[in-house]
Amino acid sequence: MANKEWPLWEVFIRSKQGLNHKHVGSLRAADADMAIENARDVYTRRSEGVSIWVVASNNVFASNPGDADSLYEPSDSKIYRHPTFYEVPDGIEHM
Repeated sequence: MANKEWPLWEVFIRSKQGLNHKHVGSLRAADADMAIENARDVYTRRSEGVSIWVVASNNVFASNPGDADSLYEPSDSKIYRHPTFYEVPDGIEHM
């Protein structure tokens, strides 16, 4: 039996106060235009967004949480990337 469901889309909204898009949820739609319209209706009912991104879920790729040690190990060996490498000048209270 063929899958008759519309594709799943991930929805990202940029708020009026924000500079970045945040994932707000998922929805099903026949195409990208329908996904944006449905996202507008579902996720911005109170006009809180200024921009909507939709991405087909099958185009989202993620790392495996079980691979975190090997994935992030290279950055752990670079001490200059850690804030303890730098000296904070006198007079700086909050950084």
